[in-house]
Amino acid sequence: MFDAMTDIQETELVPGAPVRLPGYAGLPSAPDGLAIFLDVDGTLLDIAPRPDAIVVPDRLLEDLRLLAARTGGALALVSGRNLALLKRLFPDLPCSLAGLHGVEIEFPDGTSFAIPRSDELDAAVRDLVLAAAQWPGVVVEDKGAAFAAHYRLAPDFASAVEARMVKIAEKLGDKAIVQRGKSVVEIRPSGHDKGTALKALMTSPPFAGRQPLAIGDDLTDEAMFEAANGLDGLSVRVGEPRATLARLAVSTPADVRSWIRSLVR
Repeated sequence: MFDAMTDIQETELVPGAPVRLPGYAGLPSAPDGLAIFLDVDGTLLDIAPRPDAIVVPDRLLEDLRLLAARTGGALALVSGRNLALLKRLFPDLPCSLAGLHGVEIEFPDGTSFAIPRSDELDAAVRDLVLAAAQWPGVVVEDKGAAFAAHYRLAPDFASAVEARMVKIAEKLGDKAIVQRGKSVVEIRPSGHDKGTALKALMTSPPFAGRQPLAIGDDLTDEAMFEAANGLDGLSVRVGEPRATLARLAVSTPADVRSWIRSLVR
């Protein structure tokens, strides 16, 4: 249930220059003792023009299965996608999943947590769909307990999209957050993010007692970096240089995939 006033979440970044070495040279050379948390879009997978156009590269699924085995199951995909889509993209992957930026979590023991869809959210999605009809190229993604407007194919509408999303969120109240990302504005339930998901998973086996390693590319991953850093872990940002809480950096998702392959092959 959404009510009261809107809180627009903005992670406060400490400008810095994470250590960036060629390829994946700065990342751990073995998975021993690590609890690995991986974002999906822009980290494991290359960014696509539309959210439904992503491609899982050949061999990645098998490499992730091997990595889950090498870490004793201490592997989690932490994504803005919902759990249902993650399971379709990565079928039968023996790891934990956190979807919608931590709004949905599937724990190692098979139990799960999710915030249910509300009538107010249904109305909010309809509002956005009507508005987006006036913005050719803007893609509305209904994720269940959250929804997003992607303007990668229509950058001229960025300001209009953001203004509309803020207005919609104001109607939903203080349990809704406006989350900005790469060419996307999203509305999701407050109180949960990728950092809270990482912390929740770290409290139970097989994650407990290991060193967290969080890898992501977007503003939504900064909460995960902060959580990993606070637990004396490692944080890695994928992409072009910018202010970040991450301590290490690689250039592309291909670097991340090559690193995973180096751990398991």
